[in-house]
Amino acid sequence: MDRRNFLASIAALPAVAAIRDDRQTPAAPPGTPAAATRSAAPRTGGLPRGKITRVRIYQPPTPNPLFNQSNMLCTVETDFGITGIGEGGSKDTLEQCAGTLIGKDPFRIEAIWQEMFIAWFYPPGREKTHALGALDLALWDIKGKALGLPLHELLGGSVRNYCECYGTTTVLPGPDGKPRPLADRARAAMDAGYRAFRMGAADVPAGGVYNTHDAVRTVIQQAREARQGVGPNGDWCIDFHQRFDFNDALRACRGIEEFQPYFVEDPVRDEHALMDLPKLRQMTAVPLTHGEEWGNRYDFNKLVENHDVDYIRATLPNVGGITEMMKIAAMCETHAVGICPHFTGPIATAALVNSLSTFPGPVMMEYNFGGRPIDYLPECLDFKDGKAYMNQRPGLGVTMDMTKVKQIGEVTQPGRQNIFRRPDGSVTHW
Repeated sequence: MDRRNFLASIAALPAVAAIRDDRQTPAAPPGTPAAATRSAAPRTGGLPRGKITRVRIYQPPTPNPLFNQSNMLCTVETDFGITGIGEGGSKDTLEQCAGTLIGKDPFRIEAIWQEMFIAWFYPPGREKTHALGALDLALWDIKGKALGLPLHELLGGSVRNYCECYGTTTVLPGPDGKPRPLADRARAAMDAGYRAFRMGAADVPAGGVYNTHDAVRTVIQQAREARQGVGPNGDWCIDFHQRFDFNDALRACRGIEEFQPYFVEDPVRDEHALMDLPKLRQMTAVPLTHGEEWGNRYDFNKLVENHDVDYIRATLPNVGGITEMMKIAAMCETHAVGICPHFTGPIATAALVNSLSTFPGPVMMEYNFGGRPIDYLPECLDFKDGKAYMNQRPGLGVTMDMTKVKQIGEVTQPGRQNIFRRPDGSVTHW
């Protein structure tokens, strides 16, 4: 092609694109507000025009009964042939939230999130926020697939080569079938490539008697063994599991300071966190983290703003999905607080790797799958030698074998829309 013909072809491109987009743009129904008409302008940038037609809910082969680790599955279908995959919630909470999606443009993720959040009168509790987050994961999956890009590219690109992890499976027995000494387990975590060894605080069998006052002495001894196992340059962390009253939590934190834990997790009851963590922060030198039971940012923003915690345990989909997680990440970056998310299901964990790889602050992920394959997820998380890696698969980078999951619900009709809109079309309370 000569130069004159090449320039002529370039000049014709905008007209051709306009024709293509006009064909995909449905006419606005009579009485459509001006703001809504403007939102239906021809789309550019490679995203197809269309709407959400159906949400299906599936149960995995081995459902997790712990709500904050729900591995319930959902798919969000569109009329242009792309389906997104999400994880979390329960059948009833997913069904209520899903009604907000039907008929919507799947790429207006923030608008959908805001409507799901306020559309049923009460602010959503943590259980419903979990379901909202599952559907949000699926919407981001759709957007990534439509653009042919992994989630981390949509969010600005990764700032790290991998996400460091700490293991929760290093309590496995030794070759003789007996529990391995704590120091040996700590050393095994280091040998496996994990950033840190993690242990509970003076664990007893489920349903057993737990005397927190006596447990403090056990915690101090176990901290000594953990430090011996990881060595002078290794890291270890401990989960108090909210077992301790404030005075015993303080005794335990002070007693293990010399062994330099990476962090102490959930040192006090979550109900008391807003009161007790600021006091504890002033009375001990150990790094503190909290929040595996938190929902969205309103549960803990004051603790982050005041730097009463060094890391947060907020995770996906518990906080309300990727849309909310990135706002939390911005808040943490502003106040120099790291993120060590609690583990949830495998799809949510894959989404965490994608989203937190873009967070410039400290990140260490709790990982409990041990690199094991998951039969209904032929593609999911890339994990090796104690580290979780980003990949270039579009969206969340997850594929699901539908023959291995059981459909238990379906939503095809819009839900209740008890909302108002401002003159510019944005959502507000009714």
